[in-house]
Amino acid sequence: MAKDFWAKHENLYYALTNKKVIFGLTIVAIVFLLAAFGPLIAQYEYDEYAGQGYLPPSSDHFFGTTIDGKDVFTRTVHGLRSTLLVGAVAGTIATLIGCIIGFVAGYYGGTIFDELLMMLTNIFVVMPQLALLIVIAAFLEVRGTFVMAVIVASTAWPWTARAVRSQTLSLKNQEYVSLSRISSISVSRILREDIASNMFSYVFMVFIQQFNGTMLATVQLEFLGLGPTKGISLGLVMQNAVNWNGIQLGMWWWAIIPGLILTILITALYFVNTGLDAAFNPRLREM
Repeated sequence: MAKDFWAKHENLYYALTNKKVIFGLTIVAIVFLLAAFGPLIAQYEYDEYAGQGYLPPSSDHFFGTTIDGKDVFTRTVHGLRSTLLVGAVAGTIATLIGCIIGFVAGYYGGTIFDELLMMLTNIFVVMPQLALLIVIAAFLEVRGTFVMAVIVASTAWPWTARAVRSQTLSLKNQEYVSLSRISSISVSRILREDIASNMFSYVFMVFIQQFNGTMLATVQLEFLGLGPTKGISLGLVMQNAVNWNGIQLGMWWWAIIPGLILTILITALYFVNTGLDAAFNPRLREM
């Protein structure tokens, strides 16, 4: 039974046995567990006075304290949860928008419909992403987690649309797609069952890249002071450290630890993506 299962799910087998995927997923799992359970074991609220300021990491304050006596560990794990949530929501939205436009444009490749969709995509591609995000975020007086996700996703989808369109253009000429057209199957069903289903592994890797990219864009906005108007996030933790000259005052733990966690997560996701690429591509599989 086990052999039959892995024979039917060959890509899954190679993915779960790839060293890069295993390493990356292990690190990602640790970071997600920290975001999920860290706030539960934190002794303070993220905005609560925890004691003396300027304290380095210790058994009482795992990540030290800020200049005004707030617990950096508490602020980091609460901020990590918020940043991951925004990245996941924004990555999902951007992936959906990009895939829908890419599937439709690729299927109708060469027509006026395709040209209009690609013209819209190219307009967003040439726009300065960070400048546009700053303008949009600054215009909104109230910014919650979902609003931040929508703001970031609004500029993150174009490269996904172009990549998915390219894949769709090659798949639509396959015999089984032509057979579906002859059978008068609806376009939506062809896109869903014949094209999208055969691009699941590719779309999954696209989502990981979008999650990475949107999370970084969110932290950039937060670092500039344009993050959520309520709550805490990794970008806001690092921004506060810079505003209060934490590094210059020798409080390296205030900015470096949150930044290091973010860097480790992004690197781990990169390992997962490159490992999946090797697992899903027979020419790149490790022997």
